[in-house]
Parts: sequence; C-alpha cells; structure tokens
Amino acid sequence: MLYSPLISHILNIPAHQITATITLLDEKATIPFIARYRKERTGGLDEVQIAAISEQYTRFQELSARKETILTTIDSLHQLTPELRQRIDECWNSTELEDIYLPYKPHKKTRADVAREKGLQPLADLLLKQRPEKQTASEEQLQGARDIIAEQISQDEKARNAVRREFSYSAVLTTKVVKGKEHDPEAQNYRDYFAVNEPLKRISSHRLLAIRRAENEGFIRVDISADQDKCLDKLAYLYLRNQTDAAYQVELAMEDSYKRLLKPSIETEFAAASKEKADTEAIQVFATNLRQLLLESPLGQKRVLALDPGFRTGCKMVVLSAQGDLLHHNVVFLHNLDSQTVLVNAIRQYQVEAIAIGNGTASRECAEFVRNTLSHHALEVVGGVHVVSENGASVYSASKIARDEFPDEDVTVRGAVSIGRRLIDPLAELVKIDPKSIGVGQYQHDVDQTRLRDALAQTVESVVNYVGVDVNTASPYLLTYISGLGSVLAQNIVRYRAENGAFPDRKTLLQVPKMGAKTFEQCAGFLRVAGGDNPLDNTAVHPESYALVQKITKDLGCSVTDLMQSEEWRAKVDTSKYDTGQGWSVATILQELAKPSRDPRQQAQEFRFDESVHTINDLQVGMVLPGIVTNISNFGAFVDLGIHKDGLVHISEMANRRITNPSEVVSLHQHVQVRVLDIDLTRNRIHLSLKGNTNFWDVQKIGHKI
Repeated sequence: MLYSPLISHILNIPAHQITATITLLDEKATIPFIARYRKERTGGLDEVQIAAISEQYTRFQELSARKETILTTIDSLHQLTPELRQRIDECWNSTELEDIYLPYKPHKKTRADVAREKGLQPLADLLLKQRPEKQTASEEQLQGARDIIAEQISQDEKARNAVRREFSYSAVLTTKVVKGKEHDPEAQNYRDYFAVNEPLKRISSHRLLAIRRAENEGFIRVDISADQDKCLDKLAYLYLRNQTDAAYQVELAMEDSYKRLLKPSIETEFAAASKEKADTEAIQVFATNLRQLLLESPLGQKRVLALDPGFRTGCKMVVLSAQGDLLHHNVVFLHNLDSQTVLVNAIRQYQVEAIAIGNGTASRECAEFVRNTLSHHALEVVGGVHVVSENGASVYSASKIARDEFPDEDVTVRGAVSIGRRLIDPLAELVKIDPKSIGVGQYQHDVDQTRLRDALAQTVESVVNYVGVDVNTASPYLLTYISGLGSVLAQNIVRYRAENGAFPDRKTLLQVPKMGAKTFEQCAGFLRVAGGDNPLDNTAVHPESYALVQKITKDLGCSVTDLMQSEEWRAKVDTSKYDTGQGWSVATILQELAKPSRDPRQQAQEFRFDESVHTINDLQVGMVLPGIVTNISNFGAFVDLGIHKDGLVHISEMANRRITNPSEVVSLHQHVQVRVLDIDLTRNRIHLSLKGNTNFWDVQKIGHKI
C-alpha cells in the first residue's frame, strides 16, 4: 500500500501492521472495533496506535489531493515539465511541496510583477550574474530589478530552508504590551506576558496559548524573530559572489527580501507550527481528563434524591427512579424546619436510596443540612450522600436534549435531574453535554476547534465502547457513540424497543430498520443484553465467536453457563485446538467469559472536606487538607478544598522527583492531601503542594461520599 512505508517511518510501526489497519479502515471498520475485535489482523495494535495511523492516513490522503490540485494548476500555466511532475509526485512533505509550488501559485499583483511588466526581468537576471561591468540603468530600473530579485529569493527553496534552519536554532518569541493597555483591568490577567523574551523552542504550550489569547484580545503584540545577521549571512552565502556593483544591488535586494518577504513568511510558519504543537498538547490534556471523567464509577440503578444547592432561591430538589426517571420535584430552603419535613417525607415516600448534591454555591451548607436532617430524624440512606460535580449541568438544562426529555419542566428542574443522573451513571448523562462545557480542559477556546471536537468525540466513543452499553436501557444519546451506529440507528433502536419490548438477544438487532450486516458486525460486541436468551449476549464476546464457544462447550461436554461460571472448566480448554480466524484468540475469549457484564469502572470511597475550612480566609500557610483533583493541565493540577475556589498544585510541587506530566502523579477526581504554600487574597489564588503529604486515596468517582 502506497502510504504504509511513509506512516511506518513516522510512527515506528511495522508496515504490514499499518497496511492491515488501513485495509480495515477502508472497509469502514471503526477504531474501537479494530482495537477490540481485530487484534489478530493488526498484530495487537491498541486504540491510540490505530488512531495515529488513521490520522496519518487522512493526512497523506489530503496531501495527495493537494498534489493533484498543484499539478493541475501548474499544467494550466503550461509550465509542468516531466522533471517537475516527478518531483511533485515523489514529494510527501507538505512544507517542501508548498515551496515547490510557490513560484507558480496564483497571487495578487506584487512589486515584482509590476517590474516584469516594465520589461525589467532581463536586468534582474543580469544583476544576479554579478559581472564586473558598469551599470547604466536608472535608479528606478534598478529598484524594479531588485524587486524581482527579492521575490525570486523569497521563493527559492534553498533560501527558505536556510532561513528556516536559523529560525529552528535561534527563534525568539517576544511580546510588548499595547500602548495604553498596561493599566486596563482586563489586561491584568495577562501581565505576566507583557514583556516576554524567550526562545520559541523552550516556551511551554500553556504559556504560548495564553500569549496568543492576550494577543487576540488586543493587549499585547507578538513577534517571532531569528538572529537577523546569521540569516543574512546564510543568504549571502547563496547569492553573493563578489564585490561588484551588481553584487551590491543583489545584496540590497537580498536584505529587502529577508525583511519584507522571507522573515514574515517564515515567522508565520513557525507561529503556526508552535501553535499546532501547543494545541496538540492541550487537546491531549483535555482528552485525558475527559476520559477519566467519563470513567467515573456509577452508583448504579438506585432511587436518588438530588439537590441543586442555592441560598436565595433555595435548593431545587428532585427524586429520580432507579432508571433516572423524574418522580417528584420541590424546593427546600436551608435552615428551615419545614424544609426538613419536605426532605424527610420525600425520602420516605419514594424510598430514596442515595442523595446527590451539586458542588456549586452552598454545596457545603446543603450537605450539612442534609446530614443534620438525617441524623435528627434517625434516617439512613443506604447508598450514602454524595457531592457531585455540576459542571455543564446548566448547559444541559438549556439544551434541546433536555427540552425534549422534559418539555414541561424549567431549567432548574432539568439541572437537578442531571446532577442526580450523574450519580446513577455519569457516563450515560455526560454524553448529552458538549465535552467543552464539562470544565476539564486547558485553554479549550484557544485551540483548533475542529481538532478539539474530533479528539473529544473520539474519546467519548472510545470510553462508551470500552464500558459497553445495555441495549435495553441505554438512551439514544449513549447509543449514538456505539461503534457503527450514529444518531439515526440509535433512534431506530430505541423506537424498536418501545414498540416491540426489550431485545431478547443480540441477533434481534438485525430487525431494526437500517441495521445491515456490516453495521451489526461493528456494534454487536459493544451492546449487552442482560438476562436474555443467550448468556454470551451479556459479555464482550462478539457473535462471530459464538460458534467457536459452542464448539468448545460441546467438546468439553458442558454448557456455556458452566464455562462462564467455572474456572475449572475454562482451565480444561486446549487453546491450540481451535482456529479463531480473524477474530479473538481463544485465550481472550476465555478471559471475557470469566467476567460477564463486569463494569470496568472503579468504585467510590468515602470523602469529607475539612470541617474547619469553609472560605479562603480560613486557610493558613502550612495547613494540610483533604481535597479533590478537579482539573489537570500540563503545568499542574487544580484541587477543590471545599471553599468554592480551587487551589493550584504546580508541577514543581507534585513530587519529590522531576516529572514531565502531572498525570504521572494525579488523576482527575483523585482524593489527595495537600499542604497550603501560599494564599494570595488580592488575586484570589491558592498555591498548594503534594510533596511529603500522605495521599492514600485512589482515583475516585464523580460522586464523593461524605
């Protein structure tokens, strides 16, 4: 395959594995399906590797299309020679390709074009030869010839590469505050970037994105420059041959070319490249955080009372069934005895098994109100009281999805429902919200929005398929992310379920309108049927392997249920006897049979904030406090201390060793103990440290038991 050796060189993956992966992608197989069910064909490549191959494959396809456009354009100018065609055909570097195309690229009329129209190209050619003869041209003619030479130099691949090399060695990013903006209150957020002078290759991605944001908002000006003298020396080596009058004219043209054409062009390239690199890092941080958030442990199907805390307007209270349906809603006010009665009556009437409290304003006070009420009335909620992240709940409550689900309820009820459902199953609820609104990103509005959207969609798809979905309870929003489905088929599955009752087995999915054999192949392994006719339907074993499992059980003389429940039966299987074709190995099938319908997400543990700390004014330097990691960037982690203002643990304060990524030490919603390093009341900032503290909790769920 044409692209396989090229991608192999970039990703350091054998070409035959890349060829196999590209073949599957061309067959419209999804990344989760390939990673899970075609390991035998790809040589065991994981989702990250397959996604990287897919990205490079797309890039080379786009490059091929670009080459066709370039060839067509040059051919229309009657300048496409066999040598030029061959060079373009063999070029697979986008920068080099654009350099080749530059002299032929359509453009607005330039000073050089005007000079050529005046017939000054021969004079420019003569000057470039730098012969020792007296020049008789006028200054106006010499200026026109210099304009032509300047443009030719700026379009010369050797000149561009020489300047690029110098930029790669010595490019420095400098900033300067816009005059009159230095005292602007909004500009103070960027005062650390008013006078930056830093090598471009050393500047961190988060600083670069902050600088670009400040520039876009009009507070600073940014420049990227290399050592000008060295750049001109490199150009002189290419163009100056002697010290004649003609050489002097070429030198003037060369300096003009660098300042007016080359430097701005290469600066734009490096600005774009550095921004792309920063975007890549920021998007990766966002995707990692999102994955951790989506994998938060569900409480499971329990009757939940959810509270969206508030002081002035009270706490919006809803009661949900074990399936997340709205049963009741009301309002309770903190420190109100009548509200205690309302709460107790709801708990008793609906046999509430767990309570979810949003972590916004008045969350701590609401938790104390609930805890005191339960204690006073000797009530026990077996599932516990949990504080739940409400990031994005307001976005959901005003969305079309929420309006469709609850057309007769206002946004406050919808928001409280979202909080409660996040406790029951955070993944099922969070897929309804634009990932950018969940609050786990870094400079999310500053990065390439298309790349961000694609990366986050891929992350959601990966997590949903990793966890698996019960086809008889999943919402259409959750089903949309299942491999091969999409919104139309997801709606069709829900509609079929409503009209015909629960799916008795996976094969019944083939009766859903527009569900073809290929789509069934892609989705079936990720959909579960609990308590159905075939026990294999509640496992990750793909239907294509059912016949193999039946052959194994027939050879052993046991049932499928026996094989699933008994390690002794599984140990009797001679894996070498069975050919699995392109699907799973027998060993993998047996591993999955050992854990039918097991949710891979972790379980919650009890957590409480420090009872003596409620506001930033309660903090003291040196305090060691429990906290929850709420967001991770590439420069550190933010920790919730229960005071409605997160503190920052800088990467330098995360471990007693050097680390390059905060994720080496912490995970999203991990329970940690932090030490207070500094409290900046003026800027409302809290600096924390993890060094030397006992961090004894593992990664936890979005609902933290209190």
